[in-house]
Amino acid sequence: MASYLIFCLWLRKHRPDAGRLNIDKLKYMSEMKKGLLTVVLSVLFSVLAAYGVVKAATVNEGDNMTMTESGTVTKTVNLAQSDYPDLTYAAEAAVEAVVYVEVTVTQQYQMTDPFFRFFFGDEGPQTREQQGSGSGVIIRPDGYIVTNNHVVANATKVQVTLNNNKTYEAKVIGTDPATDVALIKIDAQGLPTLPFGDSDQLRLGEWVLAVGSPLGYQLRSTITAGIVSAKGRSMAHDPRENNGGIQIESFIQTDAAVNPGNSGGALVNKTGELVGINTAIVSQTGAYSGYSFAVPVNIVKKVVSDLIDFGSVKRAVLGISMSDLNEGLAKVLKYDSVDDMLKKMKLSSPEGVYIREVAKGSSADKAGLKEGDVIVAIDGTEVKSGSAVQVKVNSFHPGDKAKVKVIRDGKEKELEVTFQGSSTENGTVVGDGEIAFFGTTLKEASKETLEKFGLKKGVEVTSVGSGKMLEAGASEGMVITYVNDQPVGTPQDVLNIAKSAKRAVYIEGVTANGRKAFFGFSKE
Repeated sequence: MASYLIFCLWLRKHRPDAGRLNIDKLKYMSEMKKGLLTVVLSVLFSVLAAYGVVKAATVNEGDNMTMTESGTVTKTVNLAQSDYPDLTYAAEAAVEAVVYVEVTVTQQYQMTDPFFRFFFGDEGPQTREQQGSGSGVIIRPDGYIVTNNHVVANATKVQVTLNNNKTYEAKVIGTDPATDVALIKIDAQGLPTLPFGDSDQLRLGEWVLAVGSPLGYQLRSTITAGIVSAKGRSMAHDPRENNGGIQIESFIQTDAAVNPGNSGGALVNKTGELVGINTAIVSQTGAYSGYSFAVPVNIVKKVVSDLIDFGSVKRAVLGISMSDLNEGLAKVLKYDSVDDMLKKMKLSSPEGVYIREVAKGSSADKAGLKEGDVIVAIDGTEVKSGSAVQVKVNSFHPGDKAKVKVIRDGKEKELEVTFQGSSTENGTVVGDGEIAFFGTTLKEASKETLEKFGLKKGVEVTSVGSGKMLEAGASEGMVITYVNDQPVGTPQDVLNIAKSAKRAVYIEGVTANGRKAFFGFSKE
């Protein structure tokens, strides 16, 4: 480096023009390098651009692209294997825990042929047996099975056949007509079960399996697949039987094929969890026509827990009549439209439940809820329909407390409710001249009703709810004429005779369609 500097100094002294020549040469070489770099970069960018264009226009098999004759390129989504629902595990697990349920119902009937009665006189009630079937789901290894109430209602004998073809006699632990859920038990241990899922987490379009025994024994353990079509459904015409009184409706709607015999079977998600109990179809033919309904497992869990712990469902009651904020309510309240109703009620949206009436002395009444209030949330959970209110209230027990948020005169208010129970003590006055009696309400039969059936006196069953009367065979509109062979004319007569009975109560009367009815139940 030092020698190079000495050379440059000598050159500058002896050849003064050499420095200028050298500088010109360096400038020229620098310009040449810049030009060459520009050319190289231009070529490189051109190559990359050309590659991108060719890549974009090339049909790649992995992208599932096709080119039509006109040159149009179409592309479909290429999902990873993990994105496809693999239902094999759920199906194999569920089929082992779903059982076939066969029931025998013994019915009583009275010979009504006047010719027969003229020659042979009145005979006692005759009996006949009818067979029915459905499905059930094992929920505990020690033999507890959940099914539908309408499958085992009034059954005198229940048999369960497992997927391994073993058959057991079953005992009915309890039923809940309001939700169409029943619990039965067989004497067995180590049974396969289905774990409870969370029906609130189901999403529209999610895959589900329906497992059961459509159309009887020969099609046991049938599995069909579908998606969740809707949640929180109510049915205008409920096909469930013996559901007098309260109804808790918030069904999961699916398009999985369900037919008679599937009732009580499992609705399962793709991870093999129980998310519902198949309960109904709505069809003009009585067979599957594109959609079916299941009771959400979150409702089932509470009902089953109560049936195991108490033998009956301890249901909380709010004590209101209510309506959704829809066109029908607007007409009843004489508003021009839903928008007009919302504006005058000072509501921002039709999401909520309008209180039409508050029962005196009810949980709602004691908490300060009023007619005209709009319920928007219960215990922090938004409620947008009457069925949502039912489901949320049904999750509580009598004595539980909850915060109810309402909109009153355009302002939000939060009130604390202490829930009361649904059961009413026998003899309690529940209406004008009506008293409670083992789950039913009774009143003195009107003159018109007595004339209709050719009776001198009697007691009319005005409503039927969960209880011994329902289980024995009582129906709404029935007129009771005798209790324990003693004539009755007032609800108090029925109550007094039942109180004096030692162990059982025997009822005789006429059904709403004019047929004689006989049934009895134990007071124990």
